[in-house]
Amino acid sequence: MTPEELVHEHTVYACVMGSRAFGLATGDSDIDRRGVFLAPTPLFWRFEKPPTHVDGPAAEQFSWELERFCELALRNNPNVLECLHSPLVEHADATGRELLALRDAFLSRHAHGTFVRYAAGQRRKLDADVRQYGAPRWKHAMHLLRLLASCRDLLRTGELRIDVGDDRERLLAVKRGEVSWAEAETWMNRLQDEADRALETSPLPAEPDRALVEDFLLRTRRASALRDPLPLARTA
Repeated sequence: MTPEELVHEHTVYACVMGSRAFGLATGDSDIDRRGVFLAPTPLFWRFEKPPTHVDGPAAEQFSWELERFCELALRNNPNVLECLHSPLVEHADATGRELLALRDAFLSRHAHGTFVRYAAGQRRKLDADVRQYGAPRWKHAMHLLRLLASCRDLLRTGELRIDVGDDRERLLAVKRGEVSWAEAETWMNRLQDEADRALETSPLPAEPDRALVEDFLLRTRRASALRDPLPLARTA
């Protein structure tokens, strides 16, 4: 079974991400699609295992195999967690709906570290652009501000909301380069400080509910093993 067939035939959850999900879309915004596919269990019985992710087959499309997706979500990977909270769901079968129902089980205070580390990496790239070109890539600066605000609010409330709401126009002004780099830096530093303080009293649990997620994965794999036939062995 090819990677493309896994995406076409075994996707359990699919959504639109990027600017359209964040409430930052403009006329020229791409449609970024993300998904989760469930590789049939018998495929894991071969020496050659199914892929953990598939880039494509459509432009701006990326999918994870369910187990890999759950692993990353348990680590509070920002990109993966945000997929579970997209307001633009395009497909969810019974397994996908159960995955969505589990989305709070993935959340924990580890989000502070993963979001902040990701933000720090993006900040270094922006600083390098400023040193080399005199200005950052403003679109990336906008998304960094959005990420930091999302992290702060998650730690404060225990809920991950990815739509920027009332910050839309201010963030789009950053994207257009209408805000000075000094002002953008000040905003970033303030959001970082607020996220750090929010961690101290966050309602999020210290650890995700790994046992609950693992039970879901085991049941899903078992059901696939009973439902999906064993592929014929390939011969030389």
